[in-house]
Amino acid sequence: MKYFYAIIATLLLTVTLTVLGASLYKPDVDLSLTDQQLSWIADKIFQNECSGELDCLVSWGEDEDYLSLGIGHFKWYPKDVEGSFAESFPDLIKFMKSESVEMPVWLAEMEPLNAPWPDRETFLAQSKEPQVEFLRWLLDYSQHVQAQFMYERAQETLEAILKVTPEPQQVAMKQDIDALTSTLGGIYALIDYVNFKGEGLSAKETYAGEGWGLRQVLERMGEIEDGAALDRFRSAAADVLIRRAENAPQGIEAKRWIAGWLNRVGTYQS
Repeated sequence: MKYFYAIIATLLLTVTLTVLGASLYKPDVDLSLTDQQLSWIADKIFQNECSGELDCLVSWGEDEDYLSLGIGHFKWYPKDVEGSFAESFPDLIKFMKSESVEMPVWLAEMEPLNAPWPDRETFLAQSKEPQVEFLRWLLDYSQHVQAQFMYERAQETLEAILKVTPEPQQVAMKQDIDALTSTLGGIYALIDYVNFKGEGLSAKETYAGEGWGLRQVLERMGEIEDGAALDRFRSAAADVLIRRAENAPQGIEAKRWIAGWLNRVGTYQS
């Protein structure tokens, strides 16, 4: 008899989870892409970040305390610099090593992985040196690997976002993600945005207590009632970026960058 009750209890638990809308599901996000599709996304991101210019693959912007590298402008901080934004270039290098990408010994054996130039002035003075030129060549040569890195990062980010989303909103957010990942344009939007503005999971990446990453876009997307998933994502991204520019402690974002940001999210089309 006790085995009978055990079976009944198991069935009741299964039915309960189903009725609750599978709120306790294990997040499973699969962005299935062919090599050709991945290359298309890589080229779109390269155009977004660098307008296809190779010099842009290793650069240091004005008023920034980090290097921007590769097709995704991955951030790389010098030693002892605690930046406001998440660093991503060291993770790219580790990924490239796992993919057996050949790289110079000085980079492959660097530990810790800190940018070798302490500031922008030093970098600019050495920007035509062999070390920088070879790094630029490496990042041009490995564009497909960088796209693969962004692709896997997007998958991990989506799963992390779902895990921290309150249960009542999880099912609806998963449905939105599924709708986006059903089209190449939607997958491109997800990969590009998380590379462009981050996950939205770090308390450090906020202005006035508001974030601007992928998590915030997906949350805002759920508040927009009308339109296909990609249209709502595009509108949500624009709203989040406008809020960021409005909350920024310096007016430079609203004056110099917001127009370009909005043009970029405008490329999120089917």
